[in-house]
Amino acid sequence: MDYKQYANIFKALSDETRLKIIEMLIKSGELCACELLENFKITQPTLSYHIKMLSDCGVVKARRDGAWMRYTLNIETIKSLSAYFNAIDIEENISKNNKCDC
Repeated sequence: MDYKQYANIFKALSDETRLKIIEMLIKSGELCACELLENFKITQPTLSYHIKMLSDCGVVKARRDGAWMRYTLNIETIKSLSAYFNAIDIEENISKNNKCDC
């Protein structure tokens, strides 16, 4: 992934509703739109907007099941995001950057 893709993911993750959707998918594995809506005080079009944001950046996958749409986390994207953070040695970088040579 490149920085633009990560930036799109971070933008999608910057909303409380979308974070709750992700948490629900982590706990449940797969949910349909009606199951997601039961946990929010939003309309179906608003849910669709949030799901679209999560799908467009690759965090959520959708599949049709008859008349219903079912949603799951895209594990490949989650693993890539995790690897992005794991590649940053935060403690080492902070200690290096706290030493001023000026």
